[in-house]
Amino acid sequence: MDNKNKYIYILTSIVLWAVTGFFCFSFYSYTSSRVAGNHHLIGASYMTMNNEFYKIMNEEISQRVEAEGDQIILRDPALSVERQIEQINEMLDMGIDVLVLTPVDWASLTDVLKRAKEMGVYIVVVDSNVKDSSLVDCTITSNNYAAGKFVADYFIGKHTKAKVVLMVQDSAKSGRDRTQGFVNAISEYKDIEIVDEIECEGQLEIAMPLMQDLLESGIEFDTVFCLNDLAAVGVVAALDEKGLLDQVEVYGVDASPDSKALIKEKMMVATAAQFPSQIGLNAADNIYKLLEGKTVAQNTYVPVELVTYDNVDSYGIERWQ
Repeated sequence: MDNKNKYIYILTSIVLWAVTGFFCFSFYSYTSSRVAGNHHLIGASYMTMNNEFYKIMNEEISQRVEAEGDQIILRDPALSVERQIEQINEMLDMGIDVLVLTPVDWASLTDVLKRAKEMGVYIVVVDSNVKDSSLVDCTITSNNYAAGKFVADYFIGKHTKAKVVLMVQDSAKSGRDRTQGFVNAISEYKDIEIVDEIECEGQLEIAMPLMQDLLESGIEFDTVFCLNDLAAVGVVAALDEKGLLDQVEVYGVDASPDSKALIKEKMMVATAAQFPSQIGLNAADNIYKLLEGKTVAQNTYVPVELVTYDNVDSYGIERWQ
């Protein structure tokens, strides 16, 4: 080998050793940091970020993550389960240690959650369940069935005869549970009739035009139960447009600032209060218990409370509770 070729050979060997050493060191450092519990990466995907409920919940989690010196990655699937699956896969490829999740569709995430478990990622579900709970480390929700039942019990205390419309979100377990709690409570009253059930995805901009269509259809009703307050606000807007709020009662779940203002103005009757800050705090605590190898409860239910005209001021009109 002449001197020129020998020089090229030596130079190439040095470069290869340097590149290999760099990647080995990077991998070792990344692995060591995970083992040591430093610089964790937390991924978060909620149903949609156009709902203030999820922003408040995420703020509580983010504050804890940042206080621990870690990083959170937030993705917005905007109610698309396909986008949520894609975004979760992207976060898994980025090397997240924990996935915080509110499923867009409770039955459609099994494959991507299996992948997360195989990668050793902890999974913390908030607000609404996934179908296969064995794939997640913990689930933290409001007592959604109780929310529907609380509203129904208050409604039954006022009426034993009614024609009811349900505004539902079938893809979300939380929405299903709230509706079921309401329906079960009224089912023993033969003069309370469910006249229609409308899939509104829990969104104001969907619920409002669907209620407008229902009003045009000529179906008679005097009560609307909505799975959440976003839908309830849309329903109230449609009824108000036709001057029918004195003929139709509207009930919801959340106790959002908008719904509490409507209750204060007697444009809504009642709502079941959720506490997003409490859910977020519980989720943050569980994230770090899991990272520290501690045991957490499989299911945590945050209590709900009924908000009516009589007690709405105690919850604060301009903020979430």
